[in-house]
Formats: sequence, structure tokens, C-alpha cells
Amino acid sequence: LKCSFLPSKYLVSYKYLLTDQDDQKRALEFLNDASARDFPAFVKELSVILREENCQPFARQAAGLQLKNVLYAKEEETRAQYLNRWLTLPADIRTHVKLLVVQTLGTEPFRPSIAAQCVAAIACAELPSGLWPDVIDALRTSVTNPGSTASLKESSLETLGYICQDIDASVLEQQSNSILTAIVHGMRKEEPSFHVRLAATNALLNSLEFTKKNFGMEAERHIIMQVVCEATQCTDTHVKVAALQCLVRIMSLYYQYMEQYMGSALFAISLQAINSEVPEVALQGIEFWSNVCEEEITLSLEAEENRFHDIMPKEGKFADENDDDDDWTPSKAAGVCIMLMAQCVGDAILESVMPFLKHFSSTDWKYKEAAIMAFGSILDGPDPAKLMTLVDQAMPALIDSMAEKNVTIRDTAAWTIGRVLEICPEIVNKDGMLARLLPTLSQGLHQEPRVAANVCWALVALVKTAYDIACGQGTDSTGQPDTYALSPCFEAMVSELIKTTDRTDGNQSNLRLAAFETLMELIKNSPKDCYPVVQNTTVLMLKKLEQLLNMEATTTSSSDKNQLMDLQSLLCATLQSVLRKMRPEDAALVGEHVMNGLVQIMNRTSNNKGGGSVMEEALLAVSVLAETLNNGFIAYIDALKPHLMRALANHDETQVCAAAVGLVTDMCRAIEVNIAPALDDIMNTLVQSLQSPRLDKDVKVTILGCFGDIALAIGVHFERYVHIVMSMLAEASSAAIVTNPQDYDQVDYVDKLRENCIMAYTGILQGICCETQPVAPSDGLVASVAGLIGDLVVLYGSQITPELSNEKVTLLDRGRKSRTSKTKSVAIWARKEMQKAMNAVTPAP
Repeated sequence: LKCSFLPSKYLVSYKYLLTDQDDQKRALEFLNDASARDFPAFVKELSVILREENCQPFARQAAGLQLKNVLYAKEEETRAQYLNRWLTLPADIRTHVKLLVVQTLGTEPFRPSIAAQCVAAIACAELPSGLWPDVIDALRTSVTNPGSTASLKESSLETLGYICQDIDASVLEQQSNSILTAIVHGMRKEEPSFHVRLAATNALLNSLEFTKKNFGMEAERHIIMQVVCEATQCTDTHVKVAALQCLVRIMSLYYQYMEQYMGSALFAISLQAINSEVPEVALQGIEFWSNVCEEEITLSLEAEENRFHDIMPKEGKFADENDDDDDWTPSKAAGVCIMLMAQCVGDAILESVMPFLKHFSSTDWKYKEAAIMAFGSILDGPDPAKLMTLVDQAMPALIDSMAEKNVTIRDTAAWTIGRVLEICPEIVNKDGMLARLLPTLSQGLHQEPRVAANVCWALVALVKTAYDIACGQGTDSTGQPDTYALSPCFEAMVSELIKTTDRTDGNQSNLRLAAFETLMELIKNSPKDCYPVVQNTTVLMLKKLEQLLNMEATTTSSSDKNQLMDLQSLLCATLQSVLRKMRPEDAALVGEHVMNGLVQIMNRTSNNKGGGSVMEEALLAVSVLAETLNNGFIAYIDALKPHLMRALANHDETQVCAAAVGLVTDMCRAIEVNIAPALDDIMNTLVQSLQSPRLDKDVKVTILGCFGDIALAIGVHFERYVHIVMSMLAEASSAAIVTNPQDYDQVDYVDKLRENCIMAYTGILQGICCETQPVAPSDGLVASVAGLIGDLVVLYGSQITPELSNEKVTLLDRGRKSRTSKTKSVAIWARKEMQKAMNAVTPAP
């Protein structure tokens, strides 16, 4: 190995020195130092090693990986730095590196091609800047040239796939023909190499986003669809799966063109895939029809309704008791597909699914589980009235299935019971139904975590249904019913759920989270006669919180600490539920205890990495306490303020900062003018947050609206903040412009920005201009507000006239009588603009 600059042992450390952390560290330090010391020489040397066929394969591979890693990073900020570093290299260095990495294509004795990744990284850096314009044509030539080796074709197609995957689609629009020419050539059934066909098919999958123009032209679309359909018949499974993935994506992007291909090819291809013995192939066949349904285009479905029994996925075929919860399997995909079909065709699904339901009594667990899954999947689609007969017949069998030995059957039965309760809630009114169902669900909480988690979900549906039924029968002035069907067992249900949160296996299948969420729903949907249990639950949650805080002091392992933080988050969330349900006089009795626990949590999160979720939930709990106590919350401001300030200044954890801003709003509404002594620090931090480039823009929008709440709370005392706030609002208002109506995220953001600006303006006007304020506004404040009123009228015209109350007119009249020329002129101008707006609403006869 002729490489004086980079000793090979440092390049191959990843392969042989992983077991020795010190050696690996030294190797990485050497490479980082070499890159920092002389980056041009570093990348040049790496490209030389990558190109040198006499070098050992692992050294070439390591050099290629190092080269790619200094050109591309996943993190946006780092990627921008790498991009700038590459583009500022001397042109001769960049040209030399590009020449060598392109020449490396097709020469590597390993897969996948590292050179392909390097070429793609450079192309993605240069093409948007108008550099290296001939790279796409060069890659196309490498694929279509009859003299090219299979390895060169494969690596060139891989390169095109990587480029299409990582670059903005608009950059390649003008070169889509060249890209598709190469891809179609590589996908042809005449191509003898499966590796080439696979690389081409994967490249097509990555390029579909920017082939809109090509799909819009019938001749080109026919060619693309032909090679894709032919590839689905390839004997190589990898090619077949990739081709089916292309069809699935095409159905989402270009469904408007697909009707002509459905009858002649796509129906048969998808049906063949669904019935395949290969799980990966069957999965794509199912996903194909899921996408059809998601597009909500029923033309082809209606044409084939009489053949629904052919399309219906064979759910039991790939069922496995040991399927991981996170694995996306054909069986799970089939359930989703049937759901979507039911939503798409409604009542028509019933006839097609009926043959499955006979397997409710099957002795083969796979068929029985498939029948239960099919039944649960069709519920959200047909007319509920037509379903009730089926539901009445199925519920006893579903309840009995919760006692089956097979865990998959019990898991699916629990899920299906939840679906029934959610979609056909009237079933709980059936005589004897609750008497059979509640003991079964209670026992289910003690079963395997996956089953118990679905039981929790079923209980949520049951609790909501029972509460809604009770509310329909009458409520008091607070909107609460006196009692409901679950009142006799409410305390037992709370107890069972709390026991479930304490299960040692609660981390599996998100059981602990499900149990806490169910407990919260149970508290939220509780009638008046269950209130004593709610009170007692508050005390239990506070005790649990205290226990956790004591445990944290003695916990040393990071995994145990993470579990404790998760529990703290869940307890804080549960406290929110019970506090919302408590009467103010009762909340006041436990307020100090609650606040002490929350302050301890917030204090400890300052020393814990990853404590953001705990801090967020603690802040949300404080918000609920403030809403409940109103002026009684004043006693806790001093203890809270340091933690609130820290959260407001936390620009790296969006949810924490957002929760803190929400807390400021809730405090303003709860204690009103009494928040004034703490506001100087709060306002300074909010203004700094608006100026921070790190803070999420949506949180900044919320801060603008918060200014209005602050003004409403403190009235004329807001005068000291008017100047800086008005400048911020003016800047935000001028930025509230939609530049791309097709960008729905931008449209939504601008709407929120405008809404919060108006909320702020309205709050300031109502807070300062109200006649009942004991202190008359200063001359300078009158001028500022008059200017604001005039600007709003000019901006919104007649739309804002409903807000032009007598208080605003009175303030402008005061300004017109001012002895200060600026105040007087601004008030006169604003009054004229106001009159114009009012005249536009009620024109003179």
C-alpha cells in the first residue's frame, strides 16, 4: 500500500480495532487531525486510495467511507458546513477527486459501492450550485454503453439512486429524461444481471418524485409502467420486491393515470403478490391496495367489488406468535388494508369478509386470530346499524377468546373489543353486557403486556362511551352527570390500573404508558358520585411522586434513572387530570404539597440530560394548578420563578419552552395584575427568545400571542413594554406573507402568525384602553396606541370594525386634544382612517 499520508492501520481501525477502544480512539483522532490540518490533501489522498485497485479491499472501502463522511452529514448544520468546505476547495482539487471517484465505479470488489456514495455526495453538493452539470449524462452513458461491465452499470445506477434520494427534486427536473433512460435500460428484462436490475429498480423508486412530467406523457408512461410490471415477474425476489415497491409509490403519486393499467396488469400483479408464499412480496401486494384506498379513488375498486374475496389479504398466512410489536409484517399490513377497504367501500365489505368470520370457532389459532382481526378491521366503514347484528353475535365469542391459551388470539381479541366499544358504543346498553365484559377486562390487565396494553385501550373506549351516555341523560351546570354505569366499580378500576402501572414488565409493549393514559381518561370521564375517589387518587399520585423523588437520590445507573424520569413524566401528566377534576377549595388543600413536588422535579431536571419531557409535564401540571387556584397561586410565584425563567430560556428543547410560554399565559389569566412584579424578567426573556435563531418559529408565534394575555392581565401597567412589543409585532406582521400558496406548511404558519399578532394587538388595546383602568394612560402611550389603531385599520380595513369600540374612539379623541403635536397628528390620522373603515361597512345613502 503506497500511502505515505494515511497509514492503512488508521483506515481499517473500524474493522479490526473495535475491540480496543483506545486504539480506535487514536485512529479516529489521527484521521480528524489529518482532515483539519490539510483538508485538500486529505480528500485527495483518500480518493487516490479508493481508486487504487492494487490496495487491499478493506483499505479502499475505509478510504471511501472516510471520504463520504467528510462530504456528507445527516445533521443539517454540519451538512451545510461540509458543503461550504467542499465548494471552497480549489477547483483543481475538486476536479481531481471527482475524476478518481468516477473512475472507481465498477472496480470495487465489494457491495454496496462506496465510490457510488462518494460520487453522489459530491453531485448533491455541486449540482444545486450549477457545478458538475455533466455528471448525470456521464452516469447514463456508463449504464447504456454496450461495452460497460455489469459492475460499472450497477454502481452507476446506485449512484443515480443515491443522488435522487438526497437532492431536491427541482434540481434534477431538467435531467429527468437522462436519469429515466439509464434506469429503464437497467431494468429491462433482457438485462442478464439481477444486481443491475435491482440497482436500476431502486434508483427508479428514488426518482419517482421528480418524474411528474414523464408520467404526464402517455408514451413515456407506458414504457416506465412496462418495465416496472415486467420487473414484478422477475425470478429474483429482491428485484420483485423493489418493483412492487415502485408500484406502491406510483399508486400514491400518479393514481390519476393508473385506471388504464388496473384491469390489464396491476390487478393481477397485486393479487399474485398477495398470494405469494414470500412474506416480503405479500407485504407489498397488501400495501398496494392500502395505497389505493388511501387515495380515496374508488373507480377501480367499484369495478372489482364482485371480486373482493380475491383481493382480501390472507391474514392468517404469515401470523407468528413471536412477531415483534415493532415489526411491520404482512399480517399487520393486511389488517390495515382491510380497514382502508372498509372505509373506501362501506357496506360492500361485509359480504366479502363474511367467509372469514366462520373461523371464529376454528381450532387452528392462525385462522381464528385472522377472523377476529378481520372483524375488528371492517368496523369503521359500514353503516353501524347494519353492523349491530354482527356485533351482537360476535361479542360473546370475543369475550370468550380472552381466555384462550394462545396469546396472539387474546391480544387481537382485546384490540377488537376496543374497536367495538369505540365504533358501536350502544353495545354497552345490552342487558348483561357490562357484567360479562368488566371481569374479563379486569383479568386481561394481569395478562401478558401486549394483551394488557390492548385491554387498557378497550377500557378507554368503554369509559368514554359510558360517560357520553350518562351526559346524554342529563348534566348539572358544570356539564357533569351525577352518576354512570361504571360508578359501582369505579374505585376498583382505578385500583387495578394503578397496580398495572406498578408491574415490573410495564416497559414492554408500552404497558405502563397505556395504563397511566387509561387512568387519566377514567379520571377525566368521571361523574360527580366518583369525586371522593378522584380526591383519593390525587393523594396516591403525590405519594408515588414523593417515593420516586426519594428513589432518584439513590439511583446510579443511567437506565434506572431514565425509567424514573419516564415515571415522573407520567405522574405529572396524571396530576394534571386529577387537578382539572378537583374543586378549587379542595385543590387549595393540596396545592402546597403538589407545588413542592413539582418544584423538586423541575430542580432535578436541570442536572439531568434528557429531562426535557419531565420538565414539560411538570410545567403543564403547574399550569393546571394555576388555573384551579386562581389568586391562590400567588403564594407559589417566588418558588416557581427560577424554573420558569430557565424553561423560557431553553431554546434547544422546543416543548419545554412552549410549555413555559403557556404557563405564563395561564398565570396571567389566573392571578391577573398580581403577576406584574415578576414581569420584568419574564418580558426580557420572552423578547430575547423572539430574537434567538435557535428557537422554533412556532414557539415564537405563541410568544406574540402571550403578549396580548400579559397586557390584558396588567392593563395600563403594560405601558412600559409597549415600545419593544410594538416593534416586535410590526416586524412579525410584515413577515406574515405567503410566498408559495402550494406550501401548506407555510400557509398554516402564516395563518397562525397573523392570528397571534391580532390576539396581541387586541389584548394590548383592551388592556390599555379600558375606561375602568384607575390610571390614565400617558401622552406617549396614547400616541403609540393611536398609531397602532391606525395601522390596523389600514391593514385590515372593514374587517376590524367590530373591534373599534367606544373605548378606542375615546382614546383617539383624547389624543386629538393633546398638546403634544406628535400625539395630536397621529390621533387625527387614526381617527380619519377609522371613519373610512366604518363608512365602508355602512355606506351613506
